[in-house]
Amino acid sequence: MADWIEQVRSGDRRTLARSLTLAESGDQALLSALDSVYGDLPRPQRIGITGPPGAGKSTLTSSLIGAFRAQGARVGVVAIDPTSPFSGGALLGDRLRMARHALDAAVFVRSMATRGQFGGLSAATEDACDLLALAGFDPLMVETVGVGQSEVDIARLADTTLVVLTPAAGDSVQALKAGIMEIADVVVINKSDQEGAARLEEDVKEALELRPMPPAGSPLWKPPIVRTVATIEQGVEGLMAAIAGHRSHLQHHGLLASLHARRQERRYEELVGRGLLACLHAQGAAAAAFERHRQSVLSGQLSPREAARRLIEQLGL
Repeated sequence: MADWIEQVRSGDRRTLARSLTLAESGDQALLSALDSVYGDLPRPQRIGITGPPGAGKSTLTSSLIGAFRAQGARVGVVAIDPTSPFSGGALLGDRLRMARHALDAAVFVRSMATRGQFGGLSAATEDACDLLALAGFDPLMVETVGVGQSEVDIARLADTTLVVLTPAAGDSVQALKAGIMEIADVVVINKSDQEGAARLEEDVKEALELRPMPPAGSPLWKPPIVRTVATIEQGVEGLMAAIAGHRSHLQHHGLLASLHARRQERRYEELVGRGLLACLHAQGAAAAAFERHRQSVLSGQLSPREAARRLIEQLGL
């Protein structure tokens, strides 16, 4: 697979597309080849975009692609789509709304299925970002499905997180109640030409006031609120300025390195946990103990917590 990696690095779009498919399916040969060049991977800017359904995230993403392209950037997008109940694949709604960039060789849009992944992020999103980085795309934008407390996953993956709300959606109010403002680096009020935009902005300001303060001595970032109408690209210039402002804040205070370190630490812990669980489902004494305690939980003999404690104790972990 080493030749595949080199073809991705050289910008071969077909090989990149096939590599993304293999990564999403967990192909070990491809992932091992990707791991072998991990130390040489570029670190492009990552922008996370989340918000309730119908907020116009995909249209806004398309407008941002155009704005970055106007600056000469090569833009990679990972759009996390809901999973089709029939095929198990992505429904591709996000990619359809970005179709105007389909013929631009400096733009690569990939739809990935959630496959029920908690938090709205596909398990292969990190691998997809690594492959797009290897292919020379910078920035990378990751758009997530839906919104909710579990969407804090996007903040762990991105350098800058945009929370997109709209006056017309009751889900926007629910998003405020769910504490989604805690992950926002920039708040976007899209469809701001609709009634209720001013009221929503006031509600957002109140929610931002309730955000926990950073530890003493840590730099404070106050998320700007940007009004947009993505369908006519109104406000996109101001949004680009807000994104650049947050990037400058991270660079000025030396926060990017620690942000990347925490991201890799969480990724390592997640992969260890996934690997250990896979081992417990495999053959052998550990798998037998796992199944025995699982049956104890299902029969009501043990609580899940007690069964887990006994299993860990038995395995000597």
